Formats: sequence, C-alpha cells, structure tokens
Amino acid sequence: MRSRLLLLAAALLAATQALAADRLTLRIGDQKGNMRAQLEAADALRDVPYDIHWAEFPAAAPLAEALNAGAIDAGIIGDAPLLFVLASGAPVKAVAVDKSDPYGTALLVRPDAALHSAADLKGKRIATGRGSIGHHLALKALDQVGLSEKDVEFRFLGPVDAKIALANGSVDAWSTWEPYTALAELSGEGRVLVNGRGLSSGNSFLAATEKALEDPARKAALEDYLKRLAGAQVWANQHLDSYSTTLAKIIGFPKEAARLQFERRQLRWQGIDAKTISEQQETADFYHAHGLMSERLDVAPTFAKGFSVPGPATVAAQN
Repeated sequence: MRSRLLLLAAALLAATQALAADRLTLRIGDQKGNMRAQLEAADALRDVPYDIHWAEFPAAAPLAEALNAGAIDAGIIGDAPLLFVLASGAPVKAVAVDKSDPYGTALLVRPDAALHSAADLKGKRIATGRGSIGHHLALKALDQVGLSEKDVEFRFLGPVDAKIALANGSVDAWSTWEPYTALAELSGEGRVLVNGRGLSSGNSFLAATEKALEDPARKAALEDYLKRLAGAQVWANQHLDSYSTTLAKIIGFPKEAARLQFERRQLRWQGIDAKTISEQQETADFYHAHGLMSERLDVAPTFAKGFSVPGPATVAAQN
C-alpha cells in the first residue's frame, strides 16, 4: 500500500513539474514600475495563465537594447526612442499606444536659474538621454524659438547622472520626463522651464519583438496582458491613493511624486489608429530633418495589427 502511495505521489509530482515546464513566461520590460505598479495595485494579475518576468529599466535606452537583443518579449517605450530601435532594423513592432498629457516631459532648470524661456538656452549645456523623449523635447523647444542643436551643448547622460549634473551646475538644464519631473518639482530641486504641451505627442508604446508576435501562444499572452493593463490603468485613475502607494514602493519615490506624475498625465491605453501613426511619422521626419536619422523612416510597417484595447467604459462595465 505504501509503495503504491509513493508511486502515486511521484507520478503527481512529475505531472506537476511537466505542467510547470510547459507554462509560458512572458518577459516584460518596464520603466520605473509604470505597468507593474498598476497591475499589482489593481490586483489584475490574479489567475494569470502565464508567468511574468519583470525587467526594470531606468530609461528607454537600455530597454530598447534589451528589445533589440531579444532579452525581453515586450516593453513600454516612448515614441522617440522607439524610432531609433526601428531605424536600426531591430525586429520590433508597436502593438498599442498609451496616450497622455505630455506636460511632464519637460526642460528643467535650477529654481534660482536666470533662465525664463527656451530662447535663454542659447550657449547653455543641456543634459538628456540620446534619442530619448527628453532629447526630442529639447530639440523641439529650441526649434520653436529659432535655435538648433548647434546653439547649445548637449550632455548625454542617464537620469541619475543628469539629476546630479543639474544640481551641481555641470549643466544648465535637464530635459527629462516623468516621474523625474514631478520629483524635481516637489523636492525643490528643479523648475519647469518648458513643458511638453504642444511639443511632444505624449505617446508611449507597448512594443514587442517580432519573434514573440510570431509565436501564437506568446502573442495570445501579450493580448491578455494588454487587456489586463488597460483595465488596471482605468482602476489606477479611479484609485489614485492606492495606486500611488504601490508605485512609490516599487520605484522608491515619495508617494506625493508618484501621485503627481500619474495624475497629471491622464494616461489611457488605446489601439493604434491613423492619428497615432501620423504623429509617429511627424516625429521621425523631425529627427531626419535634424540629422539624427540618416534616412527617412516610413513608420507604417512598424505597427502590429490585430491588437484591440478595451475602452474605459467597457472596463468599467466589466468591473
């Protein structure tokens, strides 16, 4: 009898291990806890039929490298850095867009700086990430006042180093994005000189590797993930305190900064539409005109088809 029980236990263990081995793992790249915090705060990962391996990145550039190398299946990335991934020929496509108010994509200066407009940046030093949404914003802000990249000195730094450079006076301005903008404002370390309204599209994308999209099981998991993400974002907008608490823990920022950056962005996931493609083409053409891209990029083929995103009303009805 005992031997039969042992054999049964061994068989059950083998079956369990086989099922675990077959369970798909989705490798997701996140920036400062953006997606993960929403999903966890909204309890949207309950009964997920696959595992999620989170890879946290401080900015878009290293996330883009991970996508290009196939180290992750999908990740969230801004419109400008995504263009450089695509221009390099990386096998990546955008599957959905996260629309936002782009105020927090901004040029920051020290609170006591004698700078009051983009025109005052002539001859100044600007820190930002090469090819980032901050880089794009700085170029657009300069262009708007008749200046170009030749009129300033760019220092290409990651967010942590750029923050330090602004504080110690090594640079005169820092062109960055949320949640760094909110943290700088609330800590008194930075003042918004130019915000992104009218200059930046405010678009970020969920981008996936073509290899992941060509795998039916992985593509189905991404579709499920996107629906959960869209629902979690609606929940987060309706429960700002709960969401901000979770986000603050994940990214190590004060709750007030976590809340401010999310509340004013008014984020909303949606499927790719003609307007989004047009906005992405405009950004690509701007980069080409300024010599950051050697050839003009047709962005239309860089969007994946077949992904739908439930709207806020649909999500609300389901909850």
